[in-house]
Amino acid sequence: MGTDLHELLRSLRVWDPEVTELRPFDPTAAPAEPLPLFTTWFAEAVAAGQREPHTMSLATSDADGHPDVRIVMLHGADADGWAFATHATSRKGGQLAARPYAALAFYWPVLGRQVRVRGPVTAAPAQESQGDLHARSTGALAAALTGRQSEMLGSVEELARESKAAWERAQKEPDAPVPSWTLYRLRPDEVEFFQGDERRRHVRLNYRREEGGWAKELLWP
Repeated sequence: MGTDLHELLRSLRVWDPEVTELRPFDPTAAPAEPLPLFTTWFAEAVAAGQREPHTMSLATSDADGHPDVRIVMLHGADADGWAFATHATSRKGGQLAARPYAALAFYWPVLGRQVRVRGPVTAAPAQESQGDLHARSTGALAAALTGRQSEMLGSVEELARESKAAWERAQKEPDAPVPSWTLYRLRPDEVEFFQGDERRRHVRLNYRREEGGWAKELLWP
């Protein structure tokens, strides 16, 4: 017999106290800007043992307004925005060229926390984008050199051949250029912090950018 998806879903538990610590969150003590709170929450997720806390969902839309989403890696967050990277020729690169606005979502179940970020996106200069790539691992460079992201693939054998050649080049030329590799920055208009509560009294603090600073507001869970 096949798997009964609905039965499996009903058997699952959210925020099992054996693996999740739902900490109190006082929004009145939150800083005036979202970045310091994000940095604190990120560090706490790392300290709590959250696996891959730097992965995030990236939502974009195409020229027709149809949404798309995938998991990518956070490359940094500072006063200029939240950074990630991809090929400008990839599907998400094309979508960002057509509609340079996106949303990010982080989920750290070990603490029952989410962070949502949305705003306009800009591409970094080529020199900075290449510096971002070459600061990463050999594997990351090899993957970038393999290229053709989101294009049709003829076979897994073709991928294996291209990847092997890319790995060899990455090992021999650690500064090999990949012109399509682009670092993007999302400058947030809004940043929401969600802290789960065992009685479902979830705390949602939303930062909204205004002229000259940030406004803070609470949202119903």
